[in-house]
Amino acid sequence: QVHGIVRRSSSFNTGRIEHLYKNPQAHIEGNMKLHYGDLTDSTCLVKIINEVKPSEIYNLGAQSHVKISFDLAEYTADVDGVGTLRLLDAIKTCGLINSVKFYQASTSELFGKVQEIPQKETTPFYPRSPYGAAKLYAYWIVVNFREAYNLFAVNGILFNHESPRRGANFVTRKISRSVAKIHLGQLDCFSLGNLDAKRDWGHARDYVEAMWLMLQTDEPEDFVIATGEVHSVREFVEKSFKHIGKTIVWEGKNENEVGRCKETGKIHVTVNHKYYRPTEVDFLQGDCTKARQKLNWKPRVTFDELVKEMVDADVELMRNNPNA
Repeated sequence: QVHGIVRRSSSFNTGRIEHLYKNPQAHIEGNMKLHYGDLTDSTCLVKIINEVKPSEIYNLGAQSHVKISFDLAEYTADVDGVGTLRLLDAIKTCGLINSVKFYQASTSELFGKVQEIPQKETTPFYPRSPYGAAKLYAYWIVVNFREAYNLFAVNGILFNHESPRRGANFVTRKISRSVAKIHLGQLDCFSLGNLDAKRDWGHARDYVEAMWLMLQTDEPEDFVIATGEVHSVREFVEKSFKHIGKTIVWEGKNENEVGRCKETGKIHVTVNHKYYRPTEVDFLQGDCTKARQKLNWKPRVTFDELVKEMVDADVELMRNNPNA
């Protein structure tokens, strides 16, 4: 049985988990039960944890958009940093320190301005955004509760993990949605920020399995989860268009660069400086050797398969609902 916390909204915000309802049309719950709550409200966290008395807690809640964290810096710190402390304190208040296993969604953004390549569990942190800094507090407060109270608490330092359920304003999903719309004749062109940012992209399905495995071990430890492969935003664009039969040729430089379709001559991609971050993270590459050895985990979905799955899913979505 899974219990989840959902923020109150005037519109339904459960779109990515509709399929988990016993009756999706009527929002009737089965083995998934949702509770209204918020990581900024410690009272509700205590009430929910005391009522549910969970055996495992996965803290996946966050303001997780790096660019937006520069605009919502205080809110990001409150939710991503202090929110984690509120959850840990709630476990302690409810007397569940000895019975709960706690997973904290850490992030490769902790490494930011990378101090070594590739990045592993012992690599020094250097966050480059309010999001990364807030997550750094969360990382260390988890370590502190583990050492101070002997709580089974772990940090999963997960590198970028994507799927068709990725939020629409994240770069990978923005690309797959836009390419799908161009393929269906619903859009001509879209804009991106730094095309040369390089990331270690994996599939969320593989990474969630790694989260679960971390809580099945005998001793709590922190793990880096990554594919070890690096690809640029530019390459993600090229692979996405290639999947719908278009070849993108790049022309110009910096903010004047465009991606033109070789077959039709149409410009499909432009660069807009508003999508750049004030401090950029240029390169992330994870080393998951420890997870391979201790969790017997390895990524199964390749980069090409991930891109194909995301584009195919968005073509289907946009075909059925062009305004999605």
